[in-house]
Amino acid sequence: MKKIIYSLLFFFLVGNSIAQQTPADKQTTDYSIEGATAHLGNGKIIENALVMFSNGKIVFVGNANAKIARRGTVINAKGKHVYPGFIATNASIGLVEIDAVKASDDEDEIGANNPHIRSLVAYNAESKVVESMRPNGVLMAQITPRGGTISGTSSVVQLDAWNWEDASIKTDDAIHINWPTSFTSGRWWLGEDPALRPDKEYPKKINDIQSYFANAKTYLASDKNKMHLPYEATKGLFEGGKKLFIHVNGQKEITDAITIIKELGIKNIVIVHGDEADKVADLLVKNNIAVVLERPHRNPENEDDAYDYTYTIAKNLTDKGVVVALGMEGQMERMNTRNLPFYAGTFAAFGLDKEVALQLLTSNSAKILGIDDMVGTLEVGKDATLFVSEGDALDMRGNILTDAFIQGRKISLETHQTKLWKRYSNKYKTK
Repeated sequence: MKKIIYSLLFFFLVGNSIAQQTPADKQTTDYSIEGATAHLGNGKIIENALVMFSNGKIVFVGNANAKIARRGTVINAKGKHVYPGFIATNASIGLVEIDAVKASDDEDEIGANNPHIRSLVAYNAESKVVESMRPNGVLMAQITPRGGTISGTSSVVQLDAWNWEDASIKTDDAIHINWPTSFTSGRWWLGEDPALRPDKEYPKKINDIQSYFANAKTYLASDKNKMHLPYEATKGLFEGGKKLFIHVNGQKEITDAITIIKELGIKNIVIVHGDEADKVADLLVKNNIAVVLERPHRNPENEDDAYDYTYTIAKNLTDKGVVVALGMEGQMERMNTRNLPFYAGTFAAFGLDKEVALQLLTSNSAKILGIDDMVGTLEVGKDATLFVSEGDALDMRGNILTDAFIQGRKISLETHQTKLWKRYSNKYKTK
């Protein structure tokens, strides 16, 4: 009995002693990763590659046979693979720690229209959920608010930082809006018919959105005697420096959203979720609009969809020239964000070329988020945010990381749980 009590006490004390992550220090030692297969993130591969980086930036990417002096610490990665750090687009990690504990939930705000609400200031860089992303190669994320009609403003962070200020890669990159659906269903628990039927309120909901942005545009063009923070937050949308991420499904809804938003003078649009986006692919390509898809591991929304529709939509859109990334919104999204590479692997298993599937997490995501000048591919001059895996990173059997770096800083791949178990095992191991 005493041993059990001591064990529980040990877990409690040790748990508190290692509760805070320790982010890596700024890179001071150069690194050379030699012999790996380099997946550049732009569809290209280099066998027997050499990747070198210094002061947080990549300084060489090429064949290991090149007659060039190796820099600093040499990592022998023969038989392994090196990848750009994966980017989780449309994620809410760091905004909720425990779903059942209201005090740890900062993913949404009271009110319907909150473009001024900034998810970044609520981001918890010390989150155990954030820490669990890194062992699968997810090293960056777009932290996105939820709820309401206009949810708020997202920011892009790297996942090894002391606080949200240190974590930020791109601050206030986009505003997120939840577009209404043109169909509704009855409340079966009240005895109503649960079948789908046209929503008579749909036109009014659309009009409310139009009116809000029209009023914001009028305010921005006027002499402002009094500050209106929500309207001020939309300024970047009309000037072009900020994107509007429209969370929407359905052929009609997607078409309505693009048409109406562009008429308001907002040009930088991204479609999120995008079921049936392949049916309006020409419209998307014409307007240079990218799509952030949902996870494939779900049932199709419509009864007449093919059974594998959610697995093949990425290929359908890509084949038609649409830039596609992979988002994480949905059931148990924070826990499942670490499985991001395996969802991309599912798209690859259903027809998408594996290197193209990789782009959904790397170069495409970086391009959509406006950070492709810094990350997303293994190229000279970009941030050394990358990792080495023993096998195929899109296959859960092979994605076993041996080394990972964020901006050249060698980060820890241990989670809170593995640290705790190691300390407990060493304390009570049999002599």
